Amino acid sequence: MAVIIDDARSRLRDVLGDRLFTPTDPGYDTARLPWNRAVDQRPFAVALPRSDDEVAAIVRVAAASGLRIAPQSTGHGAGARVDRDLSSTILVSLENLRGATVDPEARTATVRGGSIWNDVVEAAAPHGLATLHGSSGDVSVAGYTLGGGISFYGRRHGLAVNAVRSVRVVTAQGTIVTASADENSDLFWAVRGASGGVGVVVSLEIDLLPYPDVFAGMMLWDAARAAEVAHAWREWTVNAPESATTSMRIMHFPPIPELPPFLSGRSVIVIDGAVLETDADAADLLAPLRALQPEIDTFARIPAARLVEMHMDPPEPSPAVTDHAMLDTLDAAAVDAFIAAANEHRPMMSEIRHVGGSFSRPAVDGGALTALEGGYVLTAIAMVPAPAMMDAAAHAVSAVVAALSAWHGTGIALTFIEDDRDLAPAFGAGAARLSALRHELDPDRVFAPAHGIA
Repeated sequence: MAVIIDDARSRLRDVLGDRLFTPTDPGYDTARLPWNRAVDQRPFAVALPRSDDEVAAIVRVAAASGLRIAPQSTGHGAGARVDRDLSSTILVSLENLRGATVDPEARTATVRGGSIWNDVVEAAAPHGLATLHGSSGDVSVAGYTLGGGISFYGRRHGLAVNAVRSVRVVTAQGTIVTASADENSDLFWAVRGASGGVGVVVSLEIDLLPYPDVFAGMMLWDAARAAEVAHAWREWTVNAPESATTSMRIMHFPPIPELPPFLSGRSVIVIDGAVLETDADAADLLAPLRALQPEIDTFARIPAARLVEMHMDPPEPSPAVTDHAMLDTLDAAAVDAFIAAANEHRPMMSEIRHVGGSFSRPAVDGGALTALEGGYVLTAIAMVPAPAMMDAAAHAVSAVVAALSAWHGTGIALTFIEDDRDLAPAFGAGAARLSALRHELDPDRVFAPAHGIA
C-alpha cells in the first residue's frame, strides 16, 4: 500500500507540480484551511487544479490508488468533516476555477465550479440581471445552488437549485460529462441535491432574474424591544405575499472597534429582506413594521447587486459553529421560546427566516432536491475565537435550536447544514433513488461527500 500511495503522490505532482500540498509540504497548513476556521481538516493531500482536465486527472489517480476525493470550493460548509479521518482523502480545492460568463439574451450564466456569488453578481449586474444568491457574497455558487439555495428572492422564485440548466461533472471514472434534462439525465437529477456524492462539478449553467434593482433593506431596534418586534414580524408574515422574503434576527455583538458603532457591544433585533414590488406597494406592505419606529431603516430601491451585502454576513473567513432546524409553523409561543433562548444562550446570531411560498412547491422537472418542507428556517450561529471556546459555542447554538423542538418539522434546509447528520429527510420520497444512484454512479466510493444518506 505504501508503494501505491507513493506512486499516487508522484502522479499527482506530475499533474499539479507545486499546487499539490501534502502534510510534509510548507504550504499544507494554509492550503487545508476552509472558510470556517473552526474546522480542522487534515487530508492526505490538498490539490489546487486550474482546469477541468486537471480535476479529471486527480480523480483518475485517486480511483486507481484507493484514495478518495472531497471537492471543496469556499469551505463554508466544511463543518460536516469535523472528526472525520481524511488520511486517505484528497481535498480538491476549486478556488482557482473561478469566473462567470453571462448570456443576456438567454438570461443565463455559465459559472466555473470554484466561483463565489460575488463573481456572478458582478457579471450579471451590467446586463440588468440578478441571481438567486444567498445572504453572503463569498459563498460557493456550486455548493450553495446544488444544496438547494435559499435566496431573498425565493418566496417568489423558489430554491436556487431549480434554476440549474446543466452541469459539467467529473465522474468517479475521471471523465468529464455534461448533465442536463436531455443528457445524462439520471446524473442531472442526482447532482441537484447531492453534488459532492456523485462527482466534482466543474461548471454549471443557471438561470438569471430580470431585476436590475430591488426594494430591500433592514430595520434595526435595540434588543430590549425584541418581544414587541418579533411578535409583530410573526403576525406580519402570516399574510405576507410571496413577493416578500424576510428574516428576523436577534444578534449579540462584542464591544470591538472593527464593528460599526451601532452594533459594537450591543444586542439588537433586525428584520431584513427583499420585497419584489413597486416602491409604493412595498412601502404599504412594510408600513406595519415601520410603525414600530426602528432605530435604523434602510429599506429602499437599491441596485440588485447590493442585495448580497444587506445581511451583514462576515466578509472574511471566520471560525464559527452553527445549528439549524425547519419549523412547520411559528405561533406566539414559539416566538417567546425563541426570544428566551436567544437571550439566555447568546450566540452571536439567532435567526428565523420566512420561507414557504415557492420554496415549498416542487419544480416539475426538478432534481433530487426541489422544494423545502416547512414555513420557517431556524438558525443559530456562534463565533469561536479560540479552540477552547468550541464546546460553549456548540452548546449555545444547539440550545437555541432545541428550545423550539416542539415546532420542529421533518424537513432539512441543506443550505444551512454544517454537521454530519443523515440528510434523507431533505429528499423525501427521492432519498431511496438518490442512494441507489450514488452507488451506481460511484460504486467504489471514490467521492467522500460531506453528508450521507442513511
